[in-house]
Amino acid sequence: MSAPRRGWAERLAAIAEHALALAQTRLELLSLELREAGVRYGAALALAAAALFFLGFGVVLLALFLTVLLWDSHRLLPLAVFTTLFLVTGVFCALLARARARPDERLLGATLDELARDREALTPGRRPST
Repeated sequence: MSAPRRGWAERLAAIAEHALALAQTRLELLSLELREAGVRYGAALALAAAALFFLGFGVVLLALFLTVLLWDSHRLLPLAVFTTLFLVTGVFCALLARARARPDERLLGATLDELARDREALTPGRRPST
């Protein structure tokens, strides 16, 4: 009587071992994807911040230079032109940023795909897709 129980115990232990190995693989994949996304987004954010700082500072200095250059002949014209230009550019950039805030690529897409395949493989009566 102890032989059948021992067989079941060994089978359950093997199933648990395989489930833990599967979970470990999926967690490693998740960790790798999160690390890659963090590095990619962090570098892009740092470069974008530097570009915004230097471009913004340069444009303000250019506007100030042209305003001082035209101060004796047309005082309000360069100020009105630069104010309009800055506001229109700011609105355009805000609309563009809002459109880009929705990424095309799914975050953790490979991990979610693997988990879906695992669920299909474990569903009784269904053949796993390859």
